[in-house]
Amino acid sequence: METKKITPATVRADFNDLLAVVHYTRAAHGLGLWRSERTLIERFFPDRTAHLLEAGCGAGRVTLGLWELGYRQITAFDFAEELVDQAQSLAAERNAGAITFQHADATDPELPNLLGYTFSGALFMFNGLMQIPGRANRRQALHELHRVCRPGAPLLFTTHDRDASPTERVLWRLEAARWARGEQDPRLVEFGDRYFADEAGRTFMHLPDRQEILDDLAATGWTHAFDAMRGEIARESSAVHAFSDECRFWVARRV
Repeated sequence: METKKITPATVRADFNDLLAVVHYTRAAHGLGLWRSERTLIERFFPDRTAHLLEAGCGAGRVTLGLWELGYRQITAFDFAEELVDQAQSLAAERNAGAITFQHADATDPELPNLLGYTFSGALFMFNGLMQIPGRANRRQALHELHRVCRPGAPLLFTTHDRDASPTERVLWRLEAARWARGEQDPRLVEFGDRYFADEAGRTFMHLPDRQEILDDLAATGWTHAFDAMRGEIARESSAVHAFSDECRFWVARRV
């Protein structure tokens, strides 16, 4: 029997699963913005009156963090209905009802019509872009975000990095050998993919190298402005380290 490949429907179902909903809702209520996130948001989004878009908002951790920093024109969306419901509940609890939440898919060609605005900046945090299976689909998401942003608008997002440490490089050399022998997890779509289960439920993640992201930005109308590993930007709390691994932050601007 042929093993089915991971699809966007797989990922959506995983995010709507109870384990994932509880995990991300707890983070939204208790963790808030990371120090590195706040540092880069304040650096690249200095205008608190700007209309910002958050793609892949999940249960609202970053969305409400933006609100608490004083941003008042925020539109946020996610393709997991259960997480959007949690984000809306958190916003109501914190008197942030002016935030606009929508259920939407970043790869949808109708996204500009659905959102109805042109934004001064966009965010796609906590590796959300990398949880879209298939490089063509990730490029489609970057293309759609390009379409809904104004010229010069910044896009802030994160990824893992296959070359970030000696350990990672060794692990991925071993993984490359498995792919060469045809022994990789048959559910995976491309080299760099992982699919695993932990306390957050089942998680798909694509781990790129730096050149892959630079190429994807150039192919979708974005110009690279900044990138650095999280540890180079700020010293995070133990709670952040417990919640998330090291990642690379990226800032690009709409051409």
